[in-house]
Amino acid sequence: MISNTLFFNKTKTPLCKVAILLCTYQGQDFLTEQLQSFEVQSHSSWEVWASDDGSHDGTLAILELYKNNWPEGSLNILAGPARGYVANFLSLTSNEKIQADYFAYSDQDDIWNADKIERAVNWLNTIPSNIAALYCSRTCLVDSNNNEIGLTPLFSKCPSFANALIQNIGGGNTMIFNQAARKLISNSTENFSVVCHDWWAYMVVSGCGGEVFYDSIPTIRYRQHNENLVGMNSGWKARLKRIRMLWQGQFRIWNDINTTALRKLNDNLTPQNREILNSFSQAREMSFVPRLIFLKRCGIYRQTLLGNLGLMVAALLKKI
Repeated sequence: MISNTLFFNKTKTPLCKVAILLCTYQGQDFLTEQLQSFEVQSHSSWEVWASDDGSHDGTLAILELYKNNWPEGSLNILAGPARGYVANFLSLTSNEKIQADYFAYSDQDDIWNADKIERAVNWLNTIPSNIAALYCSRTCLVDSNNNEIGLTPLFSKCPSFANALIQNIGGGNTMIFNQAARKLISNSTENFSVVCHDWWAYMVVSGCGGEVFYDSIPTIRYRQHNENLVGMNSGWKARLKRIRMLWQGQFRIWNDINTTALRKLNDNLTPQNREILNSFSQAREMSFVPRLIFLKRCGIYRQTLLGNLGLMVAALLKKI
C-alpha cells in the first residue's frame, strides 16, 4: 500500500503507548537534539529505552540528565551487548521488560518531526493486533548542522517480500511496529545473526503475511556526518560504493546470510513467499540461463529502474 497521504486526521487517536528503542554509542554531539525532538511529539504517550554500547564520551551524562528531568519512567538506560548496532537494536527488540503497544527504532543523531509517532500510530491503529504491522517512511537528509541537503529516494512500488529479499525500503530510524511484528522479529533472531535489523524486520514482516506501509511523507531529519555508521543510500557516491561492493561479492554474502536465516522461518512464511524464497535460493546456484529463468519466476524487484538494471547485472555476473 503506497500513498502520498497517510491516515492522518485532526482527531486525536487513542493514546497507545509507544516504546522508543534508542541505541547510543559515542553520541554526545547530536543526542540532545534527538531527545528534544521526542519531547515535542504530538503523540505524548511514549517512553524511551536507551541501550548504550559502552560510550566513554558524554553520552551517558546526557541520558542521565534527561532521565532526571523527565517524569519518572520516561527514560530508561540499559547497558548494550557491545556487539555492534545490529545486536544492540535486536537486544532492545527482544527485551521482555519493555512493554508497549508499539515500538519505534531510533538512532542517536537524527531529529524527529513532531508528528512522526502520530502518523505511524494512525496507520498502525487500522491493522488488527494479531497481524504483524510495520510502518516506515521517507526521510529528509540534513548535514551535521541540521541544514537540509535533500531527500531519500521516493519509492512507488508496493512493499513486498519479493522486494525485501534484495532491498530495504525503510531505514530503521523511521520504523514503528506493533507487538505481533515485534514477536516475529524477536523469535526469528534468537540463535543466529542477520545483516541488519531494519532490513530483517522488512523481510520478516512481509514474508510472514504482515502489513508494511511506506509513508512517502518524510518523518525525520536524517543527519549525515562523518561518524555515521550507516549513511544515506542515494547519490552517485553511494551508487559507486554499491557497485564496488557488488563486484567484491558483498551482496552475495549478505544474501547467503539472509536466506539461511529465512530458512529458519520457513514454516512461518506464507506459501507464496515460501515459493519465492525457494526459487530465489535455487536461482542463485544455477548456471546462466536457468538462473535468469528462476529469478524471473520468483518476481524479485527493486524500487527504481536503475536499481533493477543493477539487479540484472548482478544476476548476469552471479553476484546476487
